Amino acid sequence: MQTGDTVVRERGSIYVLLLLMIAVIGGATSLAVSVGARMARRDAEQHLLVIGAAFQQALASHAGTPLDHPRASGVGPRELEDLLRDSRVPGLRRHLRNIPVDPLTGRSQWGLVRDAQGGIVGVHSLAVGVPIKRTGFESRWSAFEQAQSYRSWVFGAKPLAAAPILRPVAGPPTLP
Repeated sequence: MQTGDTVVRERGSIYVLLLLMIAVIGGATSLAVSVGARMARRDAEQHLLVIGAAFQQALASHAGTPLDHPRASGVGPRELEDLLRDSRVPGLRRHLRNIPVDPLTGRSQWGLVRDAQGGIVGVHSLAVGVPIKRTGFESRWSAFEQAQSYRSWVFGAKPLAAAPILRPVAGPPTLP
């Protein structure tokens, strides 16, 4: 036969064990969410590189030169929509089928790098934060290594990432 004092102690220890189990489950859940978010961000970064390659190809196509041409020249589009339908040539010429959504921001708005004539020569994500991927880039994107921001991942017809990019406080980014 148990006394009232023993029953209270057993209930108290069961309560403490229950609280401890809830704390462990909460910690495990928090860790799982953190790992899942990091994996999703890595996936989004990889997707950004694929989209960046498409932008790079489209800008080179618009300029009328292959990506590996040492002196890529030509006029960049005034707006990204100009890559969807190139009005400079007769008929329908598309450099992109659509303006992709930035996988890091979830929006179809992109940071633009313009030349002195106002043509778009590069595109970058508007996402804030430091990239998880810091090494192991393809040679064309070697300048992305150790980037401090996604905005440093500039995709353009020329190797823009190696060139210094000046960004005024207000207005769109420009190249010197």
